[in-house]
Amino acid sequence: MPSDAPIITRRPDHAAANPDPPPAYAPHRKIHPKAVRGRYRRMKTVLGVVLLALFAVLPWLRWDRGPGLPDQAVLFDLGSQRFYIFALQLWPQHVYYITGVMIIAAIGLFLATALGGRVWCGFTCPQTVWTDLFVWVERRVEGDRGDRIRLDKHPWTAGWLAKKTVKHAAWLAVSLVTGFLGIAYLTDAPALAVDLLRFDASALAAGSVLFIAACTYAMAGFMREQMCFYVCPWPRIQAAMLDEESLVVTYQDWRGEGRAPLRKSEGWDTRTHKGQGDCIDCDQCVQVCPTGIDIRDGIQMECIGCGLCVDACNDVMARIGRPGDLIRFDTLTAQAAKATGTPPARYRLIRPRTIVYGLMLVVVGGVMAIALAMKSSNDVSVLRDRAPLFVTLTDGRIQNAYTIKISNMSLTERHYRLTLSGLPQASLSLSGDGSEAGELSLSARANAVETYRIQVRVPQAALPASSTPVTVTLTPDTGAGQPARHDSVFLAP
Repeated sequence: MPSDAPIITRRPDHAAANPDPPPAYAPHRKIHPKAVRGRYRRMKTVLGVVLLALFAVLPWLRWDRGPGLPDQAVLFDLGSQRFYIFALQLWPQHVYYITGVMIIAAIGLFLATALGGRVWCGFTCPQTVWTDLFVWVERRVEGDRGDRIRLDKHPWTAGWLAKKTVKHAAWLAVSLVTGFLGIAYLTDAPALAVDLLRFDASALAAGSVLFIAACTYAMAGFMREQMCFYVCPWPRIQAAMLDEESLVVTYQDWRGEGRAPLRKSEGWDTRTHKGQGDCIDCDQCVQVCPTGIDIRDGIQMECIGCGLCVDACNDVMARIGRPGDLIRFDTLTAQAAKATGTPPARYRLIRPRTIVYGLMLVVVGGVMAIALAMKSSNDVSVLRDRAPLFVTLTDGRIQNAYTIKISNMSLTERHYRLTLSGLPQASLSLSGDGSEAGELSLSARANAVETYRIQVRVPQAALPASSTPVTVTLTPDTGAGQPARHDSVFLAP
């Protein structure tokens, strides 16, 4: 080229210099988890069967609470605003117990995650348990992973249609039973079953059963891992719960890399000379994963910690004559030590994080136990009339009216003594009763709320201010529980 030839500069291709950004939402890739045998698969199966059995059996257990009360052992009766859990009965006033149970459950989940990673997600989460059940049904009807993949790609035939129909019919049956059991905790289970079989159930009950069934069918049959990826917030939260000492599913890359298929003609000495590790790149760990991830890429948000990849890899290692646990539950600290040839330290069960969670469980659990032990079976609520705020009687006294609600949470009728403190010269009377006294005798039926309307009259000269704090005290018969109190005010000109 002549020295005086013009230099032509090619402008970079815009598409090559600025490639299109990846899509914000990747297309769904259907996952066909392969069947596997091993320790963690057995643990998942046993826990799944136990949890499903408990869910199915509890609504049918009976518990004698006396005449006029439901005999279902576990019943969350929203209509009468009562929660019955064997001998325990919770009223709306006891909502703080529900809060305490939720706090204990959350702290327990934090502690379990700090100790064993996502054991909740992998073994006991309802989404995991029901998905396992649906996959088991699918495998029984359509076959294992390869058969299901081929069936999905196969054109429609009579055999294809028969298998799909049987599978979805079984899924729908499981979903309907799940919907029924979900509502059976809210009403009498035998009566609900009879009403549904006779097509005599209320629209609310039938609609609720169908709603839960539809959610089960969609989430366990189709959404599956997408519930964990896009709906459940726990994968995002768990990162704050884990530390370097938490047991998580790990791939020992220091031992497995570089991975390469194992040929029949080569031995392990030859592979070692080539710098190849124990991983033969068979992808069995990926094929058995219910979320379809490759654990060899490291810890990922999508990993639910079920351990099925451990079972699959151990099976392969046993067949090729290599030591197991290439994939295993281990701590990141131990893995880092093994990678450098340093003996790993023993697993530390007790460490600052677990101590804090453990103490929180003890404190909250202790408070809950004390509250349950001191739970009163009597309660009183007071609502002062607002129209009018007060009435000036002909004799110069000031009258306020109140609505008293007495909650008798016991199984027997009780009688009470109602007194008012804060106004020494106050007299009380029941609405419609002309007699006045310093206290009132009231009663309440067993397991019921009784409503009374009372008037309180005080000489105007005895009132210290236009608004005087008062306390209503409800004292039951001797030995019938602790007194109940409620604060209110007495208004005057």
